[in-house]
Amino acid sequence: MADGRLPSFLVIGAVKAATTWIGHQLRHHPMLWLPTAEPHFFSTEYARGVDWYRSLFAEAPADPIVGEKSADYLAHPDAARRIAALLPGIPLIVQLRDPVERAYSDYCMLYRRGQVSSDPRRYLDGRVAAGGRFLEGGRYAHHIRRLYEHIPAERLQIILYEDIRREPEAVIARVCGHIGVPTHIAPEAVDDRRNDSRAPTLPLPLRRILRPARPLLDPMRSNPWLARVWTSLARPVRYPPLTEELRAMLRDYYRDDIRDLANLLKRDLSGWLCDDRAVA
Repeated sequence: MADGRLPSFLVIGAVKAATTWIGHQLRHHPMLWLPTAEPHFFSTEYARGVDWYRSLFAEAPADPIVGEKSADYLAHPDAARRIAALLPGIPLIVQLRDPVERAYSDYCMLYRRGQVSSDPRRYLDGRVAAGGRFLEGGRYAHHIRRLYEHIPAERLQIILYEDIRREPEAVIARVCGHIGVPTHIAPEAVDDRRNDSRAPTLPLPLRRILRPARPLLDPMRSNPWLARVWTSLARPVRYPPLTEELRAMLRDYYRDDIRDLANLLKRDLSGWLCDDRAVA
């Protein structure tokens, strides 16, 4: 069997709901250890096997509690069953964001990477894209009901994106309590949203040309000369806008699921049913 422990907690999504932020906070905790990259074991990498999964935690020091973050677990149809089978009883952290904002933010992330076209309707119109990544990721009530089929509700700590914006320190305290460690807040990290959507980047054609050379170039990014060249070439990304028509269509698409989720969580989610929210 491969060296390495299995994780004692998971951050499972949703994608673009500040899971990177919470993972960053947890890595600052002296009693916790998480791998830097998302393993995606219970979703897309399950065929690699448990020994491969264990190997991802082999470098963890002996004392810290190990965990991991893979933001696609929440929406994956098999992840809940797989988690329950291998890691029964561990605490899970779920983060939810207005599904309209989440869908568009997810689209923008892949647009930035050059993986989708400049027509958001192709990916966000429920009449043609239902079941696809962008729309499916925001069907939270559906996903949480599937979780409840395999995992007791008390093992889930469900956090809203608004909670993080309004009271980040309290969110960190709740997550630490759910994992079972004392609250540890790194002040310099609390307001760091770890979101690169607004950061300048190289033009997509140039990134595609340089992609084969990345294994050589990435370790050299701290080189002052290369940093100056990158800065001179980088430009802000101009994302295709989410039109009011498409926003309203998305709101209608999620309306029943939002109402179901509000009943499940016993929380007021009426703000997610309004069309006057800005997407960030």
